[in-house]
Amino acid sequence: MISFLLCLAILVGGYFVYGKIVDNTFGPDDRETPAVRINDGVDYVVMPQWKLFLVQLLNIAGLGPIFGAMQGALWGPVVFLWITFGTIFAGGVHDYFSGMMSERNDGASIAEITGKYLGPVMQNVMRVFSVVLLIMVGTVFAVGPAGLIVELCSQSGVSGVMTSLLFWLVIILTYYFIATFISIDAVIGKIYPVFGICLIIMAIGVIFGIFTNPAYTIPEIWDHFGSMHPSGTPIWSFMFITVACGAISGFHSTQSPLMARCMKSEKQGHFVFYGAMVCEGVIALIWAAAGCSLYEVTDGLNTGLAQALAMGQSKAIYDVCSKTMGGVGIALAMIGVVVCPITSGDTAFRSARLTLADWFKIDQDSYGNRLKLCIPVLGVGAFLGIGNALGFINYTVIWRYFSWTNQTLAMIVLWAASMYLFKEKKNYWITAVPATFMSAVSATYFVLAPECLGGLLNHKTAEGAIVYNTAVAYPVGILFAIAMLALFLYATKKQTVKKTA
Repeated sequence: MISFLLCLAILVGGYFVYGKIVDNTFGPDDRETPAVRINDGVDYVVMPQWKLFLVQLLNIAGLGPIFGAMQGALWGPVVFLWITFGTIFAGGVHDYFSGMMSERNDGASIAEITGKYLGPVMQNVMRVFSVVLLIMVGTVFAVGPAGLIVELCSQSGVSGVMTSLLFWLVIILTYYFIATFISIDAVIGKIYPVFGICLIIMAIGVIFGIFTNPAYTIPEIWDHFGSMHPSGTPIWSFMFITVACGAISGFHSTQSPLMARCMKSEKQGHFVFYGAMVCEGVIALIWAAAGCSLYEVTDGLNTGLAQALAMGQSKAIYDVCSKTMGGVGIALAMIGVVVCPITSGDTAFRSARLTLADWFKIDQDSYGNRLKLCIPVLGVGAFLGIGNALGFINYTVIWRYFSWTNQTLAMIVLWAASMYLFKEKKNYWITAVPATFMSAVSATYFVLAPECLGGLLNHKTAEGAIVYNTAVAYPVGILFAIAMLALFLYATKKQTVKKTA
């Protein structure tokens, strides 16, 4: 378990060392924050730092660092490296700058921030992209928990309306409407910290259960440095896309402005934004360790984990908690798989409302203005969710694109942060390097993935196994990353010449 403990120590150390470097590069000061200056009692509300941290953690985490990390564990303990260094040098940097750039721009949504630093075309692309993505996330995180509640009720012997998917979906969507409409500290600020603590306790319980059971051993990276994926799926760049929230996620940039509107001081940013991402990285590392240590390995491949995940992600979480914590773990797992998606869903709809409000310049002080946006946003979500529950709408194919679009969004935000730092005459390489890396990840995946160009470029063997066309995808990914970096450097040079002229 040495490599796990080393990665854990590096993650924690990364918060204090590299996180402080990032914070000092940005340069928080004592200026009046949007929460103090604007304070409308709805979205701009001063909250204590501990609440900001726990709400931010639950906003960005939910089940992301659990599902993604367990899926990433299919490649073996090599996933520890991506979770650790991805969190420190990419995810933490991404979350910090998306929050702090919003802080410096009156709590603006990520689409408006991107437009300010990357131009009006990108601004409009991000506006549409953000709203569609957020409504889709909110809808899926309504349908999923509703289905899980129905399953739990059925297993408990309950019948009637309590086992109706439509019934629970309507209840969850009604809650979403209330949470999206009212003040952020009325519901989210009060109950989210409790569930954030539950998420942390669940992770601590899992690792404690692994450490105290001699039957479980976390494998070392140096003994399993290659891929252990049963399907032979390449590490690059599938693992980097799959882990998502456990290392870096563009979805976080849509959530960070929520807390940017509630901070009393800019100096809270290091703890709230970078700290929450490191905490999520620790949670992901623990769940990846569980995936690597609790299941059977056949001929050097994680066949046992693949079988567990094939039963469904919720059942896999249930299984891990049951094996490591027994009855208490099962209770925590049920809270996790039902509540955590809901807490991500309601903030997704809230972010969609705020993105539209920034887009169309609609103040959110009055009930009437909030209703103008809440009704259409939740209306579309309800249409998609209920339509899916009744079997009329199937957007599972669209959802498969989420992983790629999520990391592409992160890439765009990092380039926006790079331009921000250039304009502020600060070290932009701390964002430009991870932006270049994520450009390579995103482009490579787009060429390789079966739901993208891979459907045309890959082929299958007689046994049905996919042979990935890495000979094309890898060079394309590298060239795209180089092109993006060159474009950024050209833009900075052009602005420099314009200023000196």
